[in-house]
Amino acid sequence: MKHKYLKDVTTLSYDVEKCIGCRICTQVCPHEVFIMNEKKAQIVHRDSCIECGACALNCPVKALAVNPGTGCAAAFIIGWLTGTEPTCDPNGNSSGCC
Repeated sequence: MKHKYLKDVTTLSYDVEKCIGCRICTQVCPHEVFIMNEKKAQIVHRDSCIECGACALNCPVKALAVNPGTGCAAAFIIGWLTGTEPTCDPNGNSSGCC
């Protein structure tokens, strides 16, 4: 786990019944949100999710869903592009939200 952001705000959802145990989510997630547990993915660090969408885009059975480009992911991308601290305000007027 690399970072924790705001508690209980991620849009990440997971349908364990659809999971086929392919491990792709554990491989593409940059913040180690998932582990494998008894041939199924398990979310272990939900608050580390930056909503990048890598897991949902790569899940072959659509067991994962996330609203990419929202929350902390957008804040960090805007910060990287502008060379400023992350902010949830699209105009950059508030201090870091994450």
